[in-house]
Amino acid sequence: MTDPVAANTGAANTGAANTGAANTVTPGTAAGRTGFALELRGVCKSYGIAKDRLARAADDVTLELAAGAFVALTGASGSGKSTLLHLIGAMERPDAGTIVVGGTEITALRRGALAGYRRSVGFVFQRYHLLPALTALDNVIAPVLPYRTDFSKRDRARELLAAVGLAGREQSLPAKMSGGEQQRVAIARALINTPGLLLADEPTGNLDSANASEILQLLGSLRAQHQMTVIMATHDQQVAAQAQRLIRLRDGAVVDDIDLAGGYPVEDVVRSVGQLG
Repeated sequence: MTDPVAANTGAANTGAANTGAANTVTPGTAAGRTGFALELRGVCKSYGIAKDRLARAADDVTLELAAGAFVALTGASGSGKSTLLHLIGAMERPDAGTIVVGGTEITALRRGALAGYRRSVGFVFQRYHLLPALTALDNVIAPVLPYRTDFSKRDRARELLAAVGLAGREQSLPAKMSGGEQQRVAIARALINTPGLLLADEPTGNLDSANASEILQLLGSLRAQHQMTVIMATHDQQVAAQAQRLIRLRDGAVVDDIDLAGGYPVEDVVRSVGQLG
């Protein structure tokens, strides 16, 4: 059988083939939003870990991601997966380089414009970060509560909870929900502003295999339904193998960029990825 990694490594950047028709949807504008294309050029980020000693969390990262792509970032702990998500999500600024999302150079934006951009991005984390005193419905509404919207916040939140399989649980508190249910609430919350980009940092890390599989299927279906670009950081090879493209990091640098869209069985992809070392 053909090795899926060997077969696709030569076409590692084919996931960006459509970026020539750049998505020019303005981040922060929900109406008609589709998935955002991304372009990173020479992105660097370092942190001081001791006197006169720096650790490179992003080392000259250059990537192009097509609108609507489903990309897995993999690598050992400390390889730079979360840092790259934080930079793309404008939670941190790079020391050097440019990041363009949906036709907007976010590395050139200032405070107000950055806040507007962040509202066009959905964030899902390993820890659900639900507010314990709020119901599932109110947790979903929380990100847009301070803002005027052109939609009914409560109606949108109910629709999203139904979409993630939690119809009828709107008034449940997080303490009364399982880990998988809490992550579903977190995903619904991330979608409240119809994001063009969803950033998921180890979204299955706290879940058992059954719940992890359900969350992955849910992300896939919601991505197709909302035409989002999804970037997911994970150390789990089984999870990464279900993406369309796998980008492996080591010490902040890209060491593998593999097209997984060939329809290979997940088991074959996992076996091949495991051989990369």
